Amino acid sequence: MPRLIINQNHLPYASLLETRNPRLVDLAVIHCTELPNLAMAREFGERIHYPASSTGNSGHYYIERSGNIEEWIPVDRVAHHVRGYNERSVGIELVNVGRYPDWFDSRKQELSEPYTAAQVESLASLLRRLRRELPALRWIAGHEALDTGRIAASDDADKTVFRKRDPGPLFPWADLLARVELQRFEPPRRDER
Repeated sequence: MPRLIINQNHLPYASLLETRNPRLVDLAVIHCTELPNLAMAREFGERIHYPASSTGNSGHYYIERSGNIEEWIPVDRVAHHVRGYNERSVGIELVNVGRYPDWFDSRKQELSEPYTAAQVESLASLLRRLRRELPALRWIAGHEALDTGRIAASDDADKTVFRKRDPGPLFPWADLLARVELQRFEPPRRDER
């Protein structure tokens, strides 16, 4: 098995993010960038969304279509990548166009770009490595399963769309789960919280 190479390319504010004990991370959250390329994802990741802490929104790892992996936030820091689950999770972003550029247009909600074999292979390798390094890691979920909020559609305020749809219906869950020792995480329904 080839050695997994992860290029460290930390965001400028990575050291400002809250620290945590990586041994308590029990959930991997799979995202797609919903942007055409890694450069645009990086530009978005570098934006400051939280002025009080001078930090922004980002996953921990980014996987390009080629399978190359970059670490933008160290695992011992809490990244802002999914509402309500940041402290316990590691965020992994796959470069994929998603719904770009019309994220909230009710007529354009389908994610149609398949994930590459190289991305899925790198993701499986990364998850196996994280499983060895993070002893509590046992769960995996898609962003859409954890952030189920709806917002007004950009094309028609009388309609609503999901805020998050990633990684979407083309993500190969069965293939990935057969290759990693993680279980699908099902969040409690709203009436159970």
